[in-house]
Amino acid sequence: MSETRIPAPIEKPVVLTVAGSDSGGGAGIQADLKTIEATGGFGVSALTAVTAQNTTGVESTHVLPVDELEAQLGAVLSDFEVAAVKTGMLATTEVVETVTEYAADLDCPLVVDPVMVAATGDRLLTEAAEAAYEDLVAAATLVTPNADEAAVLTDVEPEDEAGARLAGQRLLSTGADAALVKGGHIPGDEVLDVLVTETDIEVARHPRIDTDATHGSGCALSAAVATRLAHGEPLVDAVGRSVAFMERAVRYHHDVGEGPGAVHHLVALRNEATRDATAEAVRGVVRRLEAADVRPLIPEVGTNIVGATPYAESADETAAVEGRVTRGLDGVRTDGVRFGASGHVARFLLSAREHLPDLRFAANCRFDDGVAAALEALGWTVAEHDGSAAADDATDGPGAALAGTEEPVAVVDHDASTAPMTKVVAERATTLGDRLLELNETVGSRR
Repeated sequence: MSETRIPAPIEKPVVLTVAGSDSGGGAGIQADLKTIEATGGFGVSALTAVTAQNTTGVESTHVLPVDELEAQLGAVLSDFEVAAVKTGMLATTEVVETVTEYAADLDCPLVVDPVMVAATGDRLLTEAAEAAYEDLVAAATLVTPNADEAAVLTDVEPEDEAGARLAGQRLLSTGADAALVKGGHIPGDEVLDVLVTETDIEVARHPRIDTDATHGSGCALSAAVATRLAHGEPLVDAVGRSVAFMERAVRYHHDVGEGPGAVHHLVALRNEATRDATAEAVRGVVRRLEAADVRPLIPEVGTNIVGATPYAESADETAAVEGRVTRGLDGVRTDGVRFGASGHVARFLLSAREHLPDLRFAANCRFDDGVAAALEALGWTVAEHDGSAAADDATDGPGAALAGTEEPVAVVDHDASTAPMTKVVAERATTLGDRLLELNETVGSRR
C-alpha cells in the first residue's frame, strides 16, 4: 500500500476579471481566464453578460441583473486576496456604475479595457453608459482603448502618433494613472501603440500581422497586463511584455470555426514546453554529422545547426551548436547545444519563418563549384539571394528569398561581406539531417 503523499501547494496572485462571456472562446471571460493562467496568475471572475457567438459573429446578448453581478463580486472579494482587477464588456450604465463603486474600494491595480466599439465600428453602449465610463477610467491604473474607443472617451481621433499622444494625455487628465492607446484598428502596414504615463510617453511600432483573427486580442492584452501588475512588475515592462504576448497569440492563432479563427492564449506556454525537444532534435542532427565525414560541406567559418521552437520569435528561442561545427583532421568537431548560441543562421531562419512559418531547422554550408554542381544534380528547389540586404532583414534578407517557393530546400546566399554560403532548411530535424548527408554524398561523388 502506498503512503499518503504530502501536498505541495503553490501561490499565485489572484486576478479578477469583470467581463462578459464569449461562447466562442476567443474573447471575454474565457480569453481572460486562459490569459491569466498563461501569464502566471489565478483567475477569478464576475460575469456581466452572456453572449451567443462564434468565429463568425454575435447572435445574441443577455445582460445579467446587477444584483447577480454584485453577488459574484461579493463572493470573490470576501474570500480571495485579489492582487489585480481588469474589466471588459460592461454593457450598461448600471453595470458600469456598479463596477465603479466596487473599484473605489480596491487596493490593487485596475486595468480598464473600455469595450465600447466593435471591430466593425458599431457603438456597443448607450451615450449614458459611455458617459458613466468617465468615473471608472478615473480610477484606473491603466486604461487600454483602441483608436475608436479613445475617440469616444476623449473626442480626439488618434489617426497618427500626435493624435494618440493627445488622446492618452486627455485620459490622464480625467484621472487615469496611465493610458495605452492601441492602433490595431487604424489601417496601415504598422501598428502604432502609444503608452502615456505621468512621467513619460512610450511609442512602439509593430509590423501588422496579416490576419483577421484578432477577436479577443484586446481582452488578452489587458488580462496579461493585469496579471503582470499583480506580480509587481513595473507598468512599462508589464505593457511591453503583454503586447509581445498578444502579438504571438494572434500570429499563431487557432485555425478553428468557419470565421477567421481564435487567438492562441497559451501559445507562449506551448512554445516554452518544446525547448528541450528542440535542443535534442538539433543534437540528433549533430550526431549524424559527427558519424559521417561531412568536411566537404564545412566552410572556414564553420557550420551551425539551428532549430527554432514552433512559435519562435527571437534568436533566444532557437537552439544551436555553441562554437559551431568545425573541421578536424579526421572529421568534424562540435561543442554543446544551447539556446541563443547562433546569430547569423538563427536570424536567417527567423526571417525565413516570416514567409514560411512551418520551417523550423536550418544549417549553413560551404558554397563553391562542387556544391553548386551537387545542388543542380539533386534537383532541389534552391533560391538565390544577391547579398544586397542584411541577413536579419525579414523583408529582403536571404530568408525572404524563399517566399512563395514550394518545398524549399536551400538558399544560396551571395553575401559580398563574407564568403558565399548555402543555407539548407527543413520543417523537421530528420529532414535537415537527410538533406545535409545527401548533399555531402553528392559533393563527394562528383569529385
